[in-house]
Formats: sequence, structure tokens, C-alpha cells
Amino acid sequence: MDELSGTVAIVTGSSSGIGERTAQRLSELGAAVVVNSSSSVAAGQAVADALPGESLYVQADIADPDQCRRLLDATTERFGHLDLLVNNAGWTTLVPHHDLDALTDEIFRKTFEVNVFGTWALTKMAMPLLRESTVRGGGHVVNITSIAGVRPVGSSIAYSMTKAALNQMTRLLAKSCGPVRVNAVAPGLVATPWTSDWAVQHEGVKRMAPVPRSATPDDCCAEAVLALVRNTYVTGEIFVVDGGLTQVS
Repeated sequence: MDELSGTVAIVTGSSSGIGERTAQRLSELGAAVVVNSSSSVAAGQAVADALPGESLYVQADIADPDQCRRLLDATTERFGHLDLLVNNAGWTTLVPHHDLDALTDEIFRKTFEVNVFGTWALTKMAMPLLRESTVRGGGHVVNITSIAGVRPVGSSIAYSMTKAALNQMTRLLAKSCGPVRVNAVAPGLVATPWTSDWAVQHEGVKRMAPVPRSATPDDCCAEAVLALVRNTYVTGEIFVVDGGLTQVS
């Protein structure tokens, strides 16, 4: 498969789950893929080694601007350019919305530092490379957000706030940075290792959603990301992929 031959993509937070599957699909279609994680080095290297196409693993915590720069430098040193940035890395922890005291300042800050500040810093640093890519027909950012950014739901109030911020950032960058395209995929609950012990939440989705199950990394993000990559006239869109859950809740 050579649909994406010549494309260089970074997928942050791609040592497992949504990011891993997105990296695999891009690689299967011919892209050179940079796999990234903040701490799961062995898992991230294993994902990169298993990809069918050219790959590179770079450990970097996107919450640290210096590490963002190192991620981009490693990418261009190896592949020479960057065409697609998939901002998948994120962090959350379950905090009931009614329990304001449980949402500590530490949790609140960490959620924003990774999900918003880190994504912003990396995207801003990558934008000159992505602008260069537009002459080759590339130059695209896909942010992985959440339906928690469009509804008052989510693993914590802080998490919901960060995803709303990312959705608005997506629209603003799309308006301001063309011809670089900027879009987002906003999934509902996804069955990943991160949510493997969220039985109550998965059961709730199964009970309420018109498509009665949680999303998988395949249908919720890997294929949704590809749909946005393939349609080169789409920018500023928040692609909700939730089995219809937001239609009934």
C-alpha cells in the first residue's frame, strides 16, 4: 500500500491504544511514522519496530517544550521533513464532577500541562515544517480530543475543560494557519488499556448509545484520522465519533 508514500507523520502518545493503532494504519498505507511516548520506552520502541514501513521511536514528554523540540529535531534529522502531526498524547484521571475537593490543584495543572500546553507548544513549533509541507500537498494537524469537549461529561471537569480548549484551538488554527489544515477527532469512550478498568463507564455507553458499545482504537480514531487526512478540502472540523452517544445524552 503506497497511498501515503513519502508522507512523514508524528503520532504522539503512540505506545498503546489509539495512538498505536493510528501509527499502524498510517504505516500500512506507506507513511514513515515517528512513534512517541513520555515514559513507556520499551512499549514505544516495540510499536515502532513492528511497523511495516519506515519508523522511528522518540521518547519525549510533550509537556516539556525542550522535549517537544527534540522530538521535531529527531524527526527532521531522520526523515528531512514533516507532513502530518497527530496530537494524541494526553493525560487524565477519574474525578467525580461533584467532588470539587478531589480535583486537586496538582491534578488540574497536570491535565492542562499535558493536554493543552503541551499540544499547543508542539503544534506551534511544528507549524513552520507543516507550512513547508503544503507545497507537496501535505501540512496537516489532527488533534485527538473528546466528546467531553462538546458536552459536560468526561473523566474529570479538568479533562472536559482541556478538550474544549483543544476543540477551539483546532478551529482557530485552521482559520489562522491555512493552507495547513487543522482538524480534530472527538471520540466517545474508547476501549483501550487506559480504560480497561472503567467497567461502569463502558456499561453506561453500551446501555445508552445508539451503537451500543464503546469505540475501538480502529473505528474511533485510526479510521477517523485517515478520513480527515484523505479529504484535503476539510479544515477546522471536529469529527465526533461516538456511536451516537451525544445524540441521546
